[in-house]
Amino acid sequence: MPFATVNRIRLYYEEHGQGYPVVFTHGYAGTTVSWKPQIPALSQRHRFIIYDMRGHGQSEAPHDPSLYSMEAVVEDLYQLLRHLGVREAVVGGLSLGGVVSMRFALAHPEMVKSLILMDTGPGYRNPQRLAEWDRQCEERARLLEQGGMEAFMRSPYAVDDYYTPPEVMRRHDPIGLALVSRRVMAGIHMLPLERITAPTLIICGTRDKNFIAASYYMAQNIKGAFLSFIPKAGHGSNIDQPEIFNLLVLRWLEEVGV
Repeated sequence: MPFATVNRIRLYYEEHGQGYPVVFTHGYAGTTVSWKPQIPALSQRHRFIIYDMRGHGQSEAPHDPSLYSMEAVVEDLYQLLRHLGVREAVVGGLSLGGVVSMRFALAHPEMVKSLILMDTGPGYRNPQRLAEWDRQCEERARLLEQGGMEAFMRSPYAVDDYYTPPEVMRRHDPIGLALVSRRVMAGIHMLPLERITAPTLIICGTRDKNFIAASYYMAQNIKGAFLSFIPKAGHGSNIDQPEIFNLLVLRWLEEVGV
């Protein structure tokens, strides 16, 4: 199995196909398995790169809180791509992975040919809503620390976790996921969307009620962004409607010339 030691962490990754690089980052509690419906379609003409974020799946999940931050996760992606010899790519992400992708585009604009943002949001402007989000992140972390993966899987927090199969979910390290929730997901302030210069596709499921408004907001504030809604799809639009999702992505890749 392919692993890369980058940024003081051991990351599991997969590469499928050959061609222009396309890298996708999964959401919270997801893994490379989250992209299983996309592999056949995207690997036909592209080098499709997927990986498990630190604290997830087969990647390292250290129990040291100081090794977790949004900045560290963004740096992981940068160093993984450089390890793989990738200097420019189409960068995409779902939910938390979408936030990582936007921050990557802001930190390394020269490496981003295009952005694909899926069922995600740009952070919070309202201090009260941010405080409530941070409270939920802490509650989720404590649940994982005290009850492990089984308690998490029985909780409302697991409902929208990207349809990760139970046998895959159980392989997560609960302490790693707790630290991701507490130190990576918490404190997500509004990103400076006007500074994103890469051509951007925004995808959202029509049943993903928590991210419809956020998708409109991103489309209005990222210059030239294109917004598409997928019918009868929830927070895991790539899994709920894989054929429509794949078609949208493939057409977008043609549009940006890769």
